[in-house]
Amino acid sequence: MNSLFKILLTLLLALSGSAPWAQTTAAPGAVVDFDESTWATLLQSGPRPAAYLFTTSYCSTCPEAFAKVQAGAAAHKGQAVPLSVVMMDVGGNQALRHAVHFQGLTQMYAFDGFEAAIRQSVDPHWPNVTPYVVLIDKKGRLQKFIGPPTPKALRAWLG
Repeated sequence: MNSLFKILLTLLLALSGSAPWAQTTAAPGAVVDFDESTWATLLQSGPRPAAYLFTTSYCSTCPEAFAKVQAGAAAHKGQAVPLSVVMMDVGGNQALRHAVHFQGLTQMYAFDGFEAAIRQSVDPHWPNVTPYVVLIDKKGRLQKFIGPPTPKALRAWLG
């Protein structure tokens, strides 16, 4: 099962390499560092629409929140929607071990630097609660949630 997951993850990441936002992704099976400048770069030139779930290795409700976002994206007719997970407390292979909890994941990021400063670069009002979900629509508008987005918000995101 583990090797099948690695093959699927590798294929998903390889396919994402032809997208216009490929500069924010890494080689298949790799975790991309997420530092204080990453969020600004993603907001400026990242994919549209897109979803980002900020999580920790111990967040028990994060996989469920991601599943709801993934189901909302799957209902979207048209282009595939990038779904990214940002691990806040582990990186590298430790972060990849948690990817199994996020079916449909497009890209795995991991905080690289001072965690509080990175969180502040994402949202100065974020109270460090996970899951923290950011949906970016095709016009670049953001919706932010602590916990899973509502069905209405998911429809508005891709509507």
